[in-house]
Amino acid sequence: MAKNKLKSPELYINRELSWLEFNDRVLREGLCKDLPLLERLKFLAIVSSNLDEFFLVRVAGLMQQRSAGVRRRDPAGLTPAQQLAAISRRAHRMVAEQANGIREALEKLAEHGMFVVEPQDWTPQQQQSLRSYFSREILPVLTPLAIQELDPCPLLPGLRLYVAAVIGGRQGSEQTDQPAETVVAVPVPGQFLRLINVPAEDGLHLARLEDAIAGNVGALFPECEVLATALFRITRDADVTILDDEAGDLLQAVEEAVLDRRRRAAIRLEISANPDRRLRNWLTDWLRLRTEDVYEIEGVLDATALWEIVNRPGLEKLKTADWPPQPPRDLIGADDLWAALRDHDVMLFHPYESFDPVVQLLEQAAEDPQVLAIKQTLYRTSGDSPIIRALELAGENGKEVTVLVELKARFDEARNVNWARRLEDAGCHVIYGIAGLKTHAKALLIVRRESGRIHRYVHLATGNYNDKTARLYSDIGIMTCNRDIAADVAAFFNLLTGYSETVGWSKFTIAPTGLKQRLVDLIDREVKVSTPDRPGLIMAKNNSLQDTDIIDALYRAGQAGVKVMLNIRGICCLRPGVKGVSENIEVTSIIDRYLEHARIFYFRNGGHEEVYLSSADWMRRNLVDRLEILFPVIDRNLRRRLIDILNTFFVDNVQSRRLLPDGTYQPVARRGRRVRAQEKFYNDAVEAVRAAEQTAQQFRPITRPVV
Repeated sequence: MAKNKLKSPELYINRELSWLEFNDRVLREGLCKDLPLLERLKFLAIVSSNLDEFFLVRVAGLMQQRSAGVRRRDPAGLTPAQQLAAISRRAHRMVAEQANGIREALEKLAEHGMFVVEPQDWTPQQQQSLRSYFSREILPVLTPLAIQELDPCPLLPGLRLYVAAVIGGRQGSEQTDQPAETVVAVPVPGQFLRLINVPAEDGLHLARLEDAIAGNVGALFPECEVLATALFRITRDADVTILDDEAGDLLQAVEEAVLDRRRRAAIRLEISANPDRRLRNWLTDWLRLRTEDVYEIEGVLDATALWEIVNRPGLEKLKTADWPPQPPRDLIGADDLWAALRDHDVMLFHPYESFDPVVQLLEQAAEDPQVLAIKQTLYRTSGDSPIIRALELAGENGKEVTVLVELKARFDEARNVNWARRLEDAGCHVIYGIAGLKTHAKALLIVRRESGRIHRYVHLATGNYNDKTARLYSDIGIMTCNRDIAADVAAFFNLLTGYSETVGWSKFTIAPTGLKQRLVDLIDREVKVSTPDRPGLIMAKNNSLQDTDIIDALYRAGQAGVKVMLNIRGICCLRPGVKGVSENIEVTSIIDRYLEHARIFYFRNGGHEEVYLSSADWMRRNLVDRLEILFPVIDRNLRRRLIDILNTFFVDNVQSRRLLPDGTYQPVARRGRRVRAQEKFYNDAVEAVRAAEQTAQQFRPITRPVV
């Protein structure tokens, strides 16, 4: 196919529809009857939180374009209006399937003695219990808002539950100017659990908080009649751009942007199924939404409430067995981290292997008098972060601590503002990146004086410095003392602090200046060294593939006979299996108990194999609008291990799904022995520890005479 034909819209899958297919794969896990019940509920809850973020940003951005009259087509040939129409159709089907799946899972849960009781099934005793609880605990907190009458109307923040009610006029009132009916909204308080225990003769019975409020809302209007009620939830536009190159005070600009999200236009209305027409019509008109922007939901509105069941103690038999993180195989038996890193490079494969060594390295550095300086990037971290505490301690102990806190990490802005201020108070140098770019790279540099010489210790990773998500996300980290890598990390931090321009890197490739071109060059090189006897091979594991330049390079490689194997967790805009274009390209996706998050790239290179790790996905935003790092894995043993990891992903026949040319996914055919990648990785980690213990036992010294 001619090169210009590679730009044909038929060769690209729309980004937004591809993302919805990813969320559908999450939904499939929630509907899988082979999974334990609480695992199913977990995935069903994740579907809702995923959709929330999708609407907040992606749908909001498309609505902005439609309102501005933008008719520019995406690479798949769709205008913003056409994308919104397709999204609405697909999302409505997904929400309906999710609601059915939740109902079925809760019915199954009742077989184990836990019942989520619908209002129409409340017994008189349960109704009385809820009335008492409502009067005693909830009523004093509620604030009804007469949204139809107040001018200006009070702001209703997004992603909160509300009870809407149509209230009739005061009984016996003779005022002729009083409206016969008015709409009020009652915010559901966020400080209460969503599920309330109610009395029952057997088992655990739960009622939803919002149903208890809706059923007793008349107590707020004792002299009026409640004519109808419905639950609703608003999603507002959160696609706020922070122009940091124009902001005099970036901290203040970020805080203002976070507050601005509360006031932005509505983009979605979720409302309980079969609502009173007066409520649905009034809310739709008031929020200025179209019919396709309204989602009627049967059962649980905001299914993230299911986490209360998933995390409830005493239900372990309804979960999968825990996989506690193992000691990293490269550090087994190491008593001194500094000595271990001087001896050999270390790979950390989370969450199968523990994140603790990263925390320990920082904690030791904070206390070690030989450590002179610590430099680190922070994009997202946990709420009570040991990383932050260690950096604070280092600053208080007089170390030179420099931390880049990315204030523009979407939806973590407020938390990162707080971290920035805490670190500044501890005496750390805090920087906020380079104007116009997000710093998404994951890097740590520790400078230590040893025997009169300076040594530099480095940690680079595909995932964030977050001890919580390190238990949930599958990521790779490398610890090393390699001089070339350490020199590049030092130069990278100098770039961040404004000390220098971009430099001639020894091992790194950096976005936005050269990473995309480097990837294209590596793909094109594979074409050049490929022969019929020894065809080229590219294997890549990524979260998303959307950049058209990368896709075109992969198409060219496939046409030239290079085998391209892609494991893409989420968005994939490349269309595999197209005759004459992508027949040599295979795309799979794995959804399992851990979120696949690592970025690993392999090139056969005519037998001179190369493996790279990166913080960057193959998305335009990562390659053009962010500071990212691509770095080679130098240690031969680690390189071999990463190749084995990639191969395992491509032979998974339990959790893997294959992308079809039409943009849908189907389970990989089960041939040969059963292979579940994540299960194998965990078993390998356990076996590595067991083997090390057996070796240590085998060579155990005799400490007393043998009788």
